[in-house]
Amino acid sequence: MLQNTFVHLPGIGARTELSLWECGIRSWDYFCDENGAKTAPFSRKRLEDLRNHLGVCRERLCARDPSHFAGPLGTRHLWRLFADFRDCAAYLDIETTGLGGPSDHITTAALYDGKQVFYYIYGENLDYFACELEKYRVLITYNGSCFDLPFIRNQFGIAVDHVHIDLRYLLGGLGYRGGLKGCERSLGLDRAELNGVDGYFAVLLWHEYINRKNSKALETLLAYNIADTVNLENLMIKSFNMKLSETPFPELKISLPSPPAIPFKPDCALIEELRQRCFGMF
Repeated sequence: MLQNTFVHLPGIGARTELSLWECGIRSWDYFCDENGAKTAPFSRKRLEDLRNHLGVCRERLCARDPSHFAGPLGTRHLWRLFADFRDCAAYLDIETTGLGGPSDHITTAALYDGKQVFYYIYGENLDYFACELEKYRVLITYNGSCFDLPFIRNQFGIAVDHVHIDLRYLLGGLGYRGGLKGCERSLGLDRAELNGVDGYFAVLLWHEYINRKNSKALETLLAYNIADTVNLENLMIKSFNMKLSETPFPELKISLPSPPAIPFKPDCALIEELRQRCFGMF
């Protein structure tokens, strides 16, 4: 979709882009072709300037540089990057002890690159998490703009200045709200044994692990954290395909991949025990 996009070029907004598509100019290649030159509603000088910009865009695409496009695309059109930079993107989710108070910290974190799941645990390997982020050029989260990324910056003292697609806003623009779990339900994703487990429950699981040395609590927490992360791929692809339906390019839709195996299983008995123990809090 990126190579069918023109709104990132100087002076071209959504209406002009639509008019280009409607007159048959639907790709960078055609725009730079002689036939495109005859069709484009621009002066010779303006056309040459835009072609020069597209030449730079080609170079930055070949250099695998999504940051070149992110600013000009803006939040509204950032989804268009996804297909071209999917191979250097990672889905990200963290769990914490709270909302970001002075004593709060990340308990577990998960990364998924579309092929492999990576997980990190406070007190074990969490220090590697910040380094692992540098392998990727695009991060995809749900509500990461407000929570995950600021928390990571604060805890590790790093910039986390990747191109960032926040599905909260992409899905919200498509009419899906109600938090990550609400969006999942609306789009047909079932958490099975983890239905009803949320971020607050994740805090309880961590405390159960720390205070009672209950390894099942950690396994359940990791199962929950990783489920949050791998489900982002499904939501990203569904969002991408729905946005494509608003363009003349439905043939660019991406098939949903099979979800990866999650290496941890939630302990249903423990989940129910914690619900009973903290009944007044739910």
